[in-house]
Amino acid sequence: MLRLSRESKLRLCQGKVFDGNFGGSEANVAVSLAMLGNDVEFVTRVPANAVGRTCCMHLRGYGLSLRNVCFGGDRLGTYYFEEAAAMRNSSVVYDRQDSSFYTIAPGMIPWREVFKDAAVFHCSGITCAVSKSAAEATTEAVHIAEEMGLTIVCDVNYRKNLWNYGAQAEEVLRDLASHADIIFGDQGEYEVISGMKRVPFKALTSDYHTDNAAFRDYMAKVQEQLPKCKKLVMACRNQITSSHHTLTGFLYSNDTLTATRIDDINPVVDPMGVGDAFIAAYLHAWTSWGNDDQRCLDFALAASTLKNSVVGDFNLVTEAEIQSVVEGTNSNDDFKELQ
Repeated sequence: MLRLSRESKLRLCQGKVFDGNFGGSEANVAVSLAMLGNDVEFVTRVPANAVGRTCCMHLRGYGLSLRNVCFGGDRLGTYYFEEAAAMRNSSVVYDRQDSSFYTIAPGMIPWREVFKDAAVFHCSGITCAVSKSAAEATTEAVHIAEEMGLTIVCDVNYRKNLWNYGAQAEEVLRDLASHADIIFGDQGEYEVISGMKRVPFKALTSDYHTDNAAFRDYMAKVQEQLPKCKKLVMACRNQITSSHHTLTGFLYSNDTLTATRIDDINPVVDPMGVGDAFIAAYLHAWTSWGNDDQRCLDFALAASTLKNSVVGDFNLVTEAEIQSVVEGTNSNDDFKELQ
């Protein structure tokens, strides 16, 4: 998609210039994984015009393979993003109807060819929200990936304002999650797929006491509902003000809850893609270090925290930079030496 926003936190009704950034949840994850050195193929549908080609050029610049991108449709989907300021919340206006991805359908992507040499398939609930045909194309991909033995990663990614074609989001997303080996979401998204009220996270500082027992019980009940899943990953964020957030995460696996620290982020430069950075870093860690759950979760949190400092949708940080946050060695002196 193309993200359009005003400069300097202006409201959409102010100014005459829009900043444009290519992005979108699935692309954000793919770019993060490529930045961390992974071999990543991004599969989507874009228009066969200058905008679609420019989008592909942009993504290839980050090292993504786009050999199975489908060209067609009339336009690239867009969204208008109004940045938060002080106590004013951010807002999003979607413009995706009749876009190339809105009109994607089963049979357009050669999934068996795509998955031939793949190990992991990451998909998102957003693709199921865009349109009925996009949901059907996502289901097709998941079933083929499952048949071919790939690890399936489901990012719940519930976007209330996108569900306009008559389907019940809870039912569709729960079905998508039922095929996953790894599930990711925030508290609200787990509430959507489980039907259970979330465990609160109200940290104002990094020394907040989280009720780990409550989170463990909650995630154990989610796994009972979704028995195929081996790893339940949750990011928890409390937005104190537009520029002051707290962030932590949990991982439930083998009847065990792993928790990580709370990061106090102030100021937040750009909060878009923070969850995408979290799951991308977790996947990189998991494919690198296996079932070392604490190490993987700490790495995911650090990457997500760093994303708050990067303008745009993509988390343009390296493994070394993330590791320095994990270890607490990212000082100004280190930065001066790099320069």
